[in-house]
This record gives sequence, C-alpha cells and structure tokens, in this order.
Amino acid sequence: MRFSVRNIVVVLLLFIGFLTFTGAFFIVNETKQAIVLQFGDPRKVITEPGLQFKIPFIQDAVFLDSRLLNIDPQPEEMILSDQKRIIVDSFARYRIVNPLKFFQTVRNEATFSDRFGRIINASVRGVIAQYSLTALLSEQRVSIMNEIQAQILGNEDSYGVEIIDIRIGRTDLTEQVSNNVYQRMRSEREKEANLLRAEGEELSKEIVASADRQQTVIVAEA
Repeated sequence: MRFSVRNIVVVLLLFIGFLTFTGAFFIVNETKQAIVLQFGDPRKVITEPGLQFKIPFIQDAVFLDSRLLNIDPQPEEMILSDQKRIIVDSFARYRIVNPLKFFQTVRNEATFSDRFGRIINASVRGVIAQYSLTALLSEQRVSIMNEIQAQILGNEDSYGVEIIDIRIGRTDLTEQVSNNVYQRMRSEREKEANLLRAEGEELSKEIVASADRQQTVIVAEA
C-alpha cells in the first residue's frame, strides 16, 4: 500500500495538531504551584490546582512545591565565647508563599536550600559565639534560639518564603573538647573520692582511738 503526498500531509498535520493540543494544556496538582514562562520570562503565576493553558512552543511551565519543606544544612563546627568548639546541626521548615519572587531569586528549591542553609549556619554561628557552653545547655537556650530566629526571619521576604520553624537539632562537643570534659570530670571525681577516703581514714582513727581509751578505762577499773 502506497501513501500519496496528500495522505502524508494529512498525517503530518494530525501529528502537529496532536503536539499542539498536548503542549497547550498542563495540570497543576494540589501539592504544586506553577509559573508560565515565555522565552524564559515569567508571564503568569498559578497557585490553584487544575487544568491550565499555555501557548505551545512559545510558553513553558515550571513547578514549585506548595507543601511544607525542610532545610537541613550540613553540621558545622562553631566556637563559643569560652573558646569551646561544638558541632551544631540545625534545620528549618519553610513554605513558598511568593512563587514569582522565589523563582526570580533562586529558581528552584535545591538552590534555595543550599543558599538559605548557609544563612542559617552563619546566623547560628554569629549568635552562639556570644555565649558559653554552660549557657547553651541551660534554660538560656530558649532566648538564644529566639535571637537566632529573629536574625534568620529577617531574610525570608527576600526569597518569597515563610519560615515556619527553626531549630538546633543537636549540639555535640568536638572530640578534643569531649576528651577535655571527660578528663576534668574524672579529675573532679578522683578528688571527691580522695577526700572521702581521707575523711574515712580520719574517722577510722578516731574510732580506734576511742575504743583504745575505753579499753584502758575498763582495764583500770577492773
């Protein structure tokens, strides 16, 4: 069976029509929001789920998450005011509230996580450098966290996000500091043990001396 030129043209037109139709529509699901780009420039922001239209071959759609997202920067070694070194593991949760500003600033979630993660670590480092390890492990930790949050929240509008929560998940002593703390605790316990031992020996001597005196009195009276 041979195809005529007319049949070939019809098939090509149908194929082009199919591509045009499928390229003209896209779906935004409930967990996403979209930005329609025309030659790379934003033309429309879509925050509601559903079937949407764009001009085929001219416009494109990029999707951003509308759910609560996490930022988990790499743990960093930081120096406290008492010159002790600790490893801080912090994290934050955020939501994209201005998709256009977010896209224009960082383009995607991965770039934002990397950039804002550095901001989080820098803010944490700047604040806790003013405090000692004792303060960080005390009830003062709450006010320290509030100070860190205040610094970080000042950056959220620049990226079109809302920071929901910021926390220090874990603070670990470095190996050197851990060893120093262990040695100091061991030394203190040894001092306490020696003191108790000395007090015990003194009490033992007093008991023996008292028993000797009583024995002498009993023998004399006999």
